[in-house]
Amino acid sequence: MATAVLEQQAATASDLVGRLRTNFESGRTRPLGHRLKQLEGLERFLKDREAEIERALHDDMGRPAFEAYPSEIALILAEIVLARKKLRKWTRPERVSTAIACQPGRSYIYREPLGVVLIIGPWNYPLQLLLLPLVGAIAAGNCTVLKPSELAPATSSLIANRLPEYLDPGSVGVAPGGVAETTALLEERFDYIFFTGGETVGRIVMQAAAKHLTPVTLELGGKSPCIVDRNTDLLVAARRIIWGKFYNAGQTCVAPDYVLAHKEIEEPLLAQMKKTLHDFFGDDPHSVGDYGRIINDRHYDRLMKLLEGSGEIVTGGTGFPADRYIAPTILRNPPTEAPVMAGEIFGPILPVLKVQDADHAIAFVNARAKPLALYLFSNDSAVQAKVLERTSSGGVTINHTLLHLTNTALPFGGVGSSGMGAYHGQATFETFSHRKSVLVKRTWLDPWFFYPPYNESKKRWVRRII
Repeated sequence: MATAVLEQQAATASDLVGRLRTNFESGRTRPLGHRLKQLEGLERFLKDREAEIERALHDDMGRPAFEAYPSEIALILAEIVLARKKLRKWTRPERVSTAIACQPGRSYIYREPLGVVLIIGPWNYPLQLLLLPLVGAIAAGNCTVLKPSELAPATSSLIANRLPEYLDPGSVGVAPGGVAETTALLEERFDYIFFTGGETVGRIVMQAAAKHLTPVTLELGGKSPCIVDRNTDLLVAARRIIWGKFYNAGQTCVAPDYVLAHKEIEEPLLAQMKKTLHDFFGDDPHSVGDYGRIINDRHYDRLMKLLEGSGEIVTGGTGFPADRYIAPTILRNPPTEAPVMAGEIFGPILPVLKVQDADHAIAFVNARAKPLALYLFSNDSAVQAKVLERTSSGGVTINHTLLHLTNTALPFGGVGSSGMGAYHGQATFETFSHRKSVLVKRTWLDPWFFYPPYNESKKRWVRRII
Protein backbone atom coordinates (compact mmCIF):
# COMPACT_ATOMS: atom_id res chain seq x y z
CA MET A 1 0.00 0.00 0.00
CA ALA A 2 2.76 2.45 0.99
CA THR A 3 4.66 1.66 -2.19
CA ALA A 4 1.59 2.42 -4.29
CA VAL A 5 1.12 5.77 -2.56
CA LEU A 6 4.76 6.71 -3.13
CA GLU A 7 4.49 5.72 -6.78
CA GLN A 8 1.38 7.89 -7.15
CA GLN A 9 3.12 10.88 -5.56
CA ALA A 10 6.13 10.42 -7.81
CA ALA A 11 3.87 10.19 -10.85
CA THR A 12 2.06 13.37 -9.81
CA ALA A 13 5.33 15.26 -9.34
CA SER A 14 6.69 13.92 -12.61
CA ASP A 15 3.52 14.86 -14.49
CA LEU A 16 3.55 18.40 -13.10
CA VAL A 17 7.21 19.02 -13.83
CA GLY A 18 6.91 17.41 -17.26
CA ARG A 19 3.95 19.58 -18.19
CA LEU A 20 5.71 22.76 -17.10
CA ARG A 21 8.89 21.79 -18.93
CA THR A 22 6.96 21.23 -22.16
CA ASN A 23 5.36 24.64 -21.75
CA PHE A 24 8.66 26.33 -21.00
CA GLU A 25 10.31 24.81 -24.04
CA SER A 26 7.41 26.07 -26.17
CA GLY A 27 8.49 29.61 -25.25
CA ARG A 28 5.19 30.69 -23.69
CA THR A 29 6.79 32.28 -20.61
CA ARG A 30 9.42 34.34 -22.42
CA PRO A 31 7.44 37.29 -23.86
CA LEU A 32 7.41 40.35 -21.58
CA GLY A 33 3.66 40.62 -22.03
CA HIS A 34 3.15 37.17 -20.53
CA ARG A 35 5.41 37.92 -17.58
CA LEU A 36 3.67 41.21 -16.86
CA LYS A 37 0.28 39.56 -17.08
CA GLN A 38 1.31 36.95 -14.49
CA LEU A 39 2.64 39.66 -12.16
CA GLU A 40 -0.66 41.49 -12.51
CA GLY A 41 -2.50 38.28 -11.66
CA LEU A 42 -0.38 37.75 -8.57
CA GLU A 43 -1.10 41.31 -7.49
CA ARG A 44 -4.85 40.77 -7.93
CA PHE A 45 -4.68 37.57 -5.88
CA LEU A 46 -3.11 39.44 -2.97
CA LYS A 47 -5.61 42.28 -3.12
CA ASP A 48 -8.74 40.23 -3.80
CA ARG A 49 -7.92 37.62 -1.16
CA GLU A 50 -6.48 39.91 1.51
CA ALA A 51 -9.14 39.10 4.12
CA GLU A 52 -8.88 35.34 3.42
CA ILE A 53 -5.11 35.49 3.70
CA GLU A 54 -5.29 37.24 7.04
CA ARG A 55 -7.82 34.67 8.32
CA ALA A 56 -5.66 31.78 7.17
CA LEU A 57 -2.58 33.19 8.88
CA HIS A 58 -4.57 33.67 12.08
CA ASP A 59 -5.86 30.09 11.87
CA ASP A 60 -2.34 28.74 11.36
CA MET A 61 -0.48 30.66 14.08
CA GLY A 62 -2.72 33.26 15.65
CA ARG A 63 -1.13 36.01 13.56
CA PRO A 64 -2.76 39.40 14.21
CA ALA A 65 -4.11 41.01 11.04
CA PHE A 66 -1.99 44.08 11.81
CA GLU A 67 1.15 41.92 11.50
CA ALA A 68 -0.15 39.83 8.60
CA TYR A 69 -0.52 42.65 6.10
CA PRO A 70 2.93 44.31 6.35
CA SER A 71 4.91 41.09 6.85
CA GLU A 72 3.18 38.94 4.27
CA ILE A 73 1.13 40.90 1.75
CA ALA A 74 2.78 44.33 1.56
CA LEU A 75 6.30 42.97 1.03
CA ILE A 76 5.17 40.92 -1.95
CA LEU A 77 3.21 43.83 -3.42
CA ALA A 78 6.31 46.04 -3.17
CA GLU A 79 8.30 43.45 -5.12
CA ILE A 80 5.59 43.22 -7.79
CA VAL A 81 5.43 47.01 -8.22
CA LEU A 82 9.20 47.19 -8.62
CA ALA A 83 9.35 44.26 -11.06
CA ARG A 84 6.57 45.65 -13.26
CA LYS A 85 8.27 49.04 -13.33
CA LYS A 86 11.80 47.79 -14.03
CA LEU A 87 11.26 44.60 -16.05
CA ARG A 88 11.96 46.07 -19.47
CA LYS A 89 15.20 47.57 -18.19
CA TRP A 90 16.24 44.35 -16.44
CA THR A 91 15.69 42.24 -19.56
CA ARG A 92 17.39 44.63 -21.97
CA PRO A 93 20.73 43.26 -23.30
CA GLU A 94 23.58 44.85 -21.35
CA ARG A 95 26.36 46.22 -23.54
CA VAL A 96 29.85 45.62 -22.11
CA SER A 97 33.34 46.42 -23.33
CA THR A 98 35.07 44.25 -25.92
CA ALA A 99 38.72 43.26 -25.59
CA ILE A 100 41.05 44.21 -28.43
CA ALA A 101 41.61 40.54 -29.28
CA CYS A 102 37.89 40.26 -30.03
CA GLN A 103 37.72 43.32 -32.25
CA PRO A 104 35.98 44.17 -34.44
CA GLY A 105 32.96 43.04 -32.43
CA ARG A 106 30.35 43.84 -29.81
CA SER A 107 29.78 42.18 -26.44
CA TYR A 108 26.54 41.80 -24.53
CA ILE A 109 25.10 40.07 -21.49
CA TYR A 110 21.65 38.60 -22.06
CA ARG A 111 19.39 37.58 -19.17
CA GLU A 112 17.54 34.42 -20.04
CA PRO A 113 15.19 32.29 -17.90
CA LEU A 114 16.66 29.20 -16.29
CA GLY A 115 13.72 26.89 -17.09
CA VAL A 116 11.57 25.04 -14.58
CA VAL A 117 12.28 26.10 -11.01
CA LEU A 118 11.12 24.84 -7.61
CA ILE A 119 10.32 27.14 -4.69
CA ILE A 120 9.88 25.46 -1.29
CA GLY A 121 8.33 27.72 1.31
CA PRO A 122 8.48 27.56 5.13
CA TRP A 123 5.69 27.76 7.70
CA ASN A 124 6.63 30.88 9.66
CA TYR A 125 5.78 33.34 6.87
CA PRO A 126 4.01 30.85 4.62
CA LEU A 127 2.75 33.35 2.05
CA GLN A 128 5.57 35.90 1.78
CA LEU A 129 8.47 33.47 1.74
CA LEU A 130 6.80 31.39 -0.99
CA LEU A 131 5.39 34.10 -3.25
CA LEU A 132 8.08 36.77 -2.96
CA PRO A 133 10.63 34.53 -4.75
CA LEU A 134 7.89 33.74 -7.28
CA VAL A 135 7.88 37.40 -8.32
CA GLY A 136 11.47 37.07 -9.52
CA ALA A 137 10.88 33.66 -11.09
CA ILE A 138 7.97 35.04 -13.13
CA ALA A 139 9.82 38.23 -14.02
CA ALA A 140 12.76 36.20 -15.32
CA GLY A 141 10.45 34.11 -17.54
CA ASN A 142 10.54 30.73 -15.80
CA CYS A 143 7.96 28.06 -15.16
CA THR A 144 7.59 27.47 -11.43
CA VAL A 145 6.51 24.74 -9.03
CA LEU A 146 5.41 26.12 -5.66
CA LYS A 147 5.60 23.87 -2.60
CA PRO A 148 3.78 25.52 0.33
CA SER A 149 4.40 24.31 3.86
CA GLU A 150 2.07 21.66 5.20
CA LEU A 151 2.68 23.01 8.72
CA ALA A 152 0.57 26.06 7.82
CA PRO A 153 -2.41 24.13 6.42
CA ALA A 154 -4.90 27.00 6.11
CA THR A 155 -2.49 29.16 4.15
CA SER A 156 -1.29 26.22 2.07
CA SER A 157 -4.88 25.33 1.16
CA LEU A 158 -5.66 28.92 0.20
CA ILE A 159 -2.63 29.07 -2.09
CA ALA A 160 -3.36 25.69 -3.67
CA ASN A 161 -7.05 26.39 -4.26
CA ARG A 162 -7.14 30.10 -5.09
CA LEU A 163 -3.81 31.15 -6.62
CA PRO A 164 -4.34 29.08 -9.82
CA GLU A 165 -7.41 31.23 -10.55
CA TYR A 166 -5.08 34.20 -11.10
CA LEU A 167 -2.06 32.68 -12.85
CA ASP A 168 -1.45 30.69 -16.01
CA PRO A 169 -1.51 27.02 -14.89
CA GLY A 170 0.91 26.27 -17.69
CA SER A 171 3.47 28.57 -16.08
CA VAL A 172 2.94 28.09 -12.34
CA GLY A 173 1.89 24.91 -10.55
CA VAL A 174 1.17 24.39 -6.85
CA ALA A 175 2.18 21.11 -5.21
CA PRO A 176 0.68 20.88 -1.71
CA GLY A 177 1.49 18.06 0.66
CA GLY A 178 4.00 16.97 3.25
CA VAL A 179 7.35 15.24 3.42
CA ALA A 180 6.46 12.52 0.92
CA GLU A 181 5.33 15.02 -1.70
CA THR A 182 8.41 17.15 -1.19
CA THR A 183 10.63 14.08 -1.47
CA ALA A 184 8.95 13.14 -4.75
CA LEU A 185 9.48 16.66 -6.10
CA LEU A 186 13.16 16.60 -5.18
CA GLU A 187 13.62 13.47 -7.27
CA GLU A 188 12.75 15.52 -10.35
CA ARG A 189 15.24 17.54 -12.36
CA PHE A 190 14.81 21.26 -11.89
CA ASP A 191 16.85 24.09 -13.33
CA TYR A 192 16.91 25.87 -9.97
CA ILE A 193 15.72 25.19 -6.42
CA PHE A 194 14.92 27.98 -3.97
CA PHE A 195 14.50 26.75 -0.39
CA THR A 196 13.65 28.65 2.77
CA GLY A 197 13.75 26.74 6.04
CA GLY A 198 16.06 25.12 8.55
CA GLU A 199 19.62 23.93 8.14
CA THR A 200 18.75 20.23 8.50
CA VAL A 201 16.26 20.21 5.62
CA GLY A 202 18.52 22.59 3.70
CA ARG A 203 21.18 19.89 3.63
CA ILE A 204 18.63 17.38 2.30
CA VAL A 205 17.59 19.80 -0.44
CA MET A 206 21.20 20.44 -1.41
CA GLN A 207 21.96 16.71 -1.56
CA ALA A 208 18.95 16.13 -3.80
CA ALA A 209 19.95 19.04 -6.03
CA ALA A 210 23.47 17.67 -6.36
CA LYS A 211 22.15 14.56 -8.14
CA HIS A 212 21.17 16.75 -11.08
CA LEU A 213 23.83 19.46 -10.56
CA THR A 214 20.96 21.85 -9.90
CA PRO A 215 21.96 25.25 -8.46
CA VAL A 216 20.24 26.31 -5.25
CA THR A 217 19.46 29.25 -3.06
CA LEU A 218 19.24 28.28 0.61
CA GLU A 219 17.66 30.80 2.95
CA LEU A 220 18.30 29.26 6.35
CA GLY A 221 18.75 31.06 9.66
CA GLY A 222 20.91 30.81 12.74
CA LYS A 223 21.38 32.71 15.97
CA SER A 224 21.18 36.39 14.99
CA PRO A 225 22.93 38.46 17.67
CA CYS A 226 21.92 41.89 18.91
CA ILE A 227 24.74 43.98 20.37
CA VAL A 228 23.75 46.90 22.59
CA ASP A 229 26.54 49.38 23.21
CA ARG A 230 26.60 51.76 26.16
CA ASN A 231 26.31 54.73 23.81
CA THR A 232 22.69 54.32 22.77
CA ASP A 233 19.16 55.40 23.60
CA LEU A 234 17.92 52.57 25.83
CA LEU A 235 14.25 53.43 25.46
CA VAL A 236 14.45 53.24 21.67
CA ALA A 237 16.69 50.17 21.77
CA ALA A 238 14.34 48.30 24.09
CA ARG A 239 11.28 49.14 22.01
CA ARG A 240 12.89 48.05 18.75
CA ILE A 241 14.45 44.88 20.16
CA ILE A 242 11.21 43.77 21.79
CA TRP A 243 9.25 44.52 18.61
CA GLY A 244 11.67 42.58 16.40
CA LYS A 245 12.01 39.64 18.78
CA PHE A 246 8.36 39.04 19.60
CA TYR A 247 6.90 39.82 16.17
CA ASN A 248 5.12 36.63 15.07
CA ALA A 249 5.83 35.24 18.56
CA GLY A 250 9.53 35.12 17.75
CA GLN A 251 9.05 32.80 14.77
CA THR A 252 11.11 34.93 12.38
CA CYS A 253 14.36 33.78 10.81
CA VAL A 254 16.00 37.18 11.37
CA ALA A 255 14.59 37.80 14.86
CA PRO A 256 17.19 38.83 17.43
CA ASP A 257 18.16 35.48 18.93
CA TYR A 258 20.13 36.84 21.87
CA VAL A 259 21.31 40.21 23.20
CA LEU A 260 24.87 41.10 24.15
CA ALA A 261 24.54 44.09 26.47
CA HIS A 262 27.44 46.28 27.57
CA LYS A 263 28.03 45.77 31.30
CA GLU A 264 27.25 49.41 32.08
CA ILE A 265 23.74 49.29 30.63
CA GLU A 266 22.70 45.67 31.17
CA GLU A 267 20.45 46.28 34.19
CA PRO A 268 18.70 49.42 32.87
CA LEU A 269 18.23 47.73 29.48
CA LEU A 270 16.59 44.70 31.11
CA ALA A 271 14.33 46.97 33.13
CA GLN A 272 13.35 48.94 30.03
CA MET A 273 12.68 45.79 27.99
CA LYS A 274 10.48 44.39 30.74
CA LYS A 275 8.54 47.67 30.86
CA THR A 276 8.27 47.69 27.06
CA LEU A 277 6.74 44.21 27.06
CA HIS A 278 4.11 45.47 29.49
CA ASP A 279 3.50 48.55 27.34
CA PHE A 280 3.04 46.37 24.25
CA PHE A 281 1.01 43.47 25.63
CA GLY A 282 -0.27 44.47 29.07
CA ASP A 283 -0.43 42.28 32.16
CA ASP A 284 -1.68 39.24 30.25
CA PRO A 285 -0.39 38.83 26.66
CA HIS A 286 -2.38 35.58 26.50
CA SER A 287 -5.64 37.49 26.45
CA VAL A 288 -4.78 40.17 23.89
CA GLY A 289 -5.10 39.81 20.14
CA ASP A 290 -1.75 41.38 19.28
CA TYR A 291 0.43 38.39 20.13
CA GLY A 292 0.69 35.20 18.11
CA ARG A 293 0.90 31.51 18.91
CA ILE A 294 3.44 28.73 18.31
CA ILE A 295 2.90 26.85 15.05
CA ASN A 296 2.38 23.34 16.50
CA ASP A 297 2.69 21.15 19.59
CA ARG A 298 6.14 19.86 18.69
CA HIS A 299 7.62 23.36 18.56
CA TYR A 300 5.73 24.36 21.72
CA ASP A 301 7.28 21.43 23.62
CA ARG A 302 10.72 22.18 22.16
CA LEU A 303 10.59 25.80 23.28
CA MET A 304 9.33 25.05 26.77
CA LYS A 305 12.13 22.53 27.21
CA LEU A 306 14.68 25.23 26.30
CA LEU A 307 13.70 27.11 29.45
CA GLU A 308 14.97 24.31 31.68
CA GLY A 309 18.30 25.25 33.24
CA SER A 310 18.53 28.47 31.26
CA GLY A 311 19.31 30.92 34.04
CA GLU A 312 17.26 33.70 35.58
CA ILE A 313 13.84 34.37 34.07
CA VAL A 314 13.37 38.14 34.12
CA THR A 315 9.81 37.92 32.83
CA GLY A 316 7.60 35.30 31.20
CA GLY A 317 8.53 31.64 31.22
CA THR A 318 4.94 30.37 31.29
CA GLY A 319 2.87 28.61 28.66
CA PHE A 320 -0.57 27.23 27.89
CA PRO A 321 -0.32 24.10 25.76
CA ALA A 322 -4.02 24.08 24.88
CA ASP A 323 -3.57 26.97 22.43
CA ARG A 324 0.25 26.77 22.12
CA TYR A 325 0.82 30.09 23.91
CA ILE A 326 4.23 30.92 25.36
CA ALA A 327 4.58 34.18 27.24
CA PRO A 328 7.16 36.68 25.95
CA THR A 329 10.20 35.57 27.93
CA ILE A 330 13.46 37.33 28.77
CA LEU A 331 16.36 35.38 30.29
CA ARG A 332 19.32 36.91 32.07
CA ASN A 333 22.83 35.52 31.58
CA PRO A 334 21.98 31.91 30.73
CA PRO A 335 24.95 29.52 30.73
CA THR A 336 26.63 29.65 27.32
CA GLU A 337 26.47 25.84 27.18
CA ALA A 338 22.71 25.80 27.84
CA PRO A 339 20.50 24.44 25.03
CA VAL A 340 18.90 27.86 24.60
CA MET A 341 22.31 29.18 23.49
CA ALA A 342 23.12 26.24 21.22
CA GLY A 343 20.73 26.45 18.29
CA GLU A 344 18.33 28.95 16.79
CA ILE A 345 15.51 29.57 19.27
CA PHE A 346 12.78 30.46 16.77
CA GLY A 347 10.31 31.42 19.46
CA PRO A 348 9.48 34.07 22.09
CA ILE A 349 12.52 33.54 24.32
CA LEU A 350 15.23 36.22 24.48
CA PRO A 351 18.48 35.56 26.37
CA VAL A 352 20.41 38.67 27.47
CA LEU A 353 24.10 38.27 28.25
CA LYS A 354 26.42 40.86 29.78
CA VAL A 355 29.67 41.66 27.96
CA GLN A 356 32.61 43.83 28.89
CA ASP A 357 32.68 45.91 25.73
CA ALA A 358 32.27 45.83 21.94
CA ASP A 359 35.45 43.76 21.50
CA HIS A 360 34.08 41.09 23.83
CA ALA A 361 30.77 41.09 21.93
CA ILE A 362 32.56 40.72 18.60
CA ALA A 363 34.62 37.81 19.90
CA PHE A 364 31.46 36.13 21.21
CA VAL A 365 29.74 36.46 17.81
CA ASN A 366 32.78 35.29 15.86
CA ALA A 367 33.15 32.17 18.01
CA ARG A 368 29.84 30.94 16.57
CA ALA A 369 28.43 30.19 13.13
CA LYS A 370 27.84 33.16 10.84
CA PRO A 371 24.31 34.45 11.45
CA LEU A 372 21.64 35.47 8.96
CA ALA A 373 21.36 38.91 10.56
CA LEU A 374 23.25 41.03 13.05
CA TYR A 375 21.89 44.00 14.97
CA LEU A 376 23.85 46.77 16.64
CA PHE A 377 22.52 49.55 18.81
CA SER A 378 25.16 52.26 19.10
CA ASN A 379 25.51 55.93 18.30
CA ASP A 380 29.29 55.62 18.27
CA SER A 381 30.51 55.61 14.66
CA ALA A 382 33.78 53.94 15.68
CA VAL A 383 31.87 51.05 17.27
CA GLN A 384 29.62 50.79 14.23
CA ALA A 385 32.66 50.56 11.92
CA LYS A 386 34.38 48.03 14.17
CA VAL A 387 31.37 45.68 14.26
CA LEU A 388 30.79 45.94 10.50
CA GLU A 389 34.44 45.27 9.66
CA ARG A 390 35.12 42.47 12.13
CA THR A 391 31.95 40.36 11.92
CA SER A 392 30.33 38.45 9.09
CA SER A 393 26.57 38.03 8.68
CA GLY A 394 23.98 37.86 5.95
CA GLY A 395 22.80 41.39 6.68
CA VAL A 396 23.02 44.13 9.29
CA THR A 397 20.62 46.69 10.72
CA ILE A 398 22.09 49.37 12.95
CA ASN A 399 19.80 50.91 15.59
CA HIS A 400 16.79 48.81 14.63
CA THR A 401 15.83 45.20 13.95
CA LEU A 402 14.44 43.30 10.92
CA LEU A 403 14.14 46.34 8.67
CA HIS A 404 17.03 45.64 6.30
CA LEU A 405 14.98 42.88 4.68
CA THR A 406 12.17 45.31 3.78
CA ASN A 407 14.36 47.39 1.45
CA THR A 408 14.01 46.05 -2.09
CA ALA A 409 17.34 47.69 -3.00
CA LEU A 410 19.21 45.47 -0.52
CA PRO A 411 19.86 41.81 -1.45
CA PHE A 412 18.73 39.52 1.35
CA GLY A 413 20.47 36.25 2.08
CA GLY A 414 22.75 34.33 4.38
CA VAL A 415 26.43 33.48 4.55
CA GLY A 416 28.07 30.25 5.66
CA SER A 417 25.63 28.00 7.51
CA SER A 418 22.94 30.71 7.46
CA GLY A 419 22.46 30.22 3.73
CA MET A 420 23.71 30.87 0.23
CA GLY A 421 22.42 33.14 -2.48
CA ALA A 422 20.34 36.30 -2.14
CA TYR A 423 17.11 37.82 -3.35
CA HIS A 424 14.72 40.81 -3.04
CA GLY A 425 14.26 43.41 -5.74
CA GLN A 426 16.49 43.05 -8.78
CA ALA A 427 18.49 40.38 -6.94
CA THR A 428 15.47 38.06 -7.15
CA PHE A 429 15.26 38.56 -10.91
CA GLU A 430 19.00 37.88 -11.21
CA THR A 431 18.72 34.75 -9.05
CA PHE A 432 16.26 33.20 -11.48
CA SER A 433 18.10 34.37 -14.61
CA HIS A 434 21.13 33.11 -16.49
CA ARG A 435 23.58 35.83 -17.52
CA LYS A 436 24.44 34.64 -21.02
CA SER A 437 27.59 36.12 -22.52
CA VAL A 438 27.36 36.97 -26.22
CA LEU A 439 30.10 38.18 -28.57
CA VAL A 440 29.10 39.35 -32.05
CA LYS A 441 32.08 39.38 -34.42
CA ARG A 442 32.44 41.17 -37.73
CA THR A 443 33.71 39.34 -40.81
CA TRP A 444 35.37 42.16 -42.66
CA LEU A 445 38.61 41.82 -40.69
CA ASP A 446 40.15 38.39 -40.05
CA PRO A 447 43.73 38.66 -38.66
CA TRP A 448 45.97 36.16 -40.37
CA PHE A 449 48.34 35.73 -37.42
CA PHE A 450 45.79 33.81 -35.29
CA TYR A 451 45.86 30.79 -37.60
CA PRO A 452 48.40 27.98 -38.25
CA PRO A 453 51.06 27.47 -39.33
CA TYR A 454 52.53 29.30 -36.32
CA ASN A 455 55.86 31.16 -36.37
CA GLU A 456 57.75 33.76 -34.34
CA SER A 457 56.30 36.66 -36.30
CA LYS A 458 52.74 35.56 -35.55
CA LYS A 459 53.67 34.99 -31.92
CA ARG A 460 54.88 38.59 -31.61
CA TRP A 461 51.62 39.88 -33.09
CA VAL A 462 49.53 37.81 -30.71
CA ARG A 463 51.55 39.00 -27.70
CA ARG A 464 51.00 42.63 -28.72
CA ILE A 465 47.22 42.14 -28.86
CA ILE A 466 46.70 39.81 -25.92
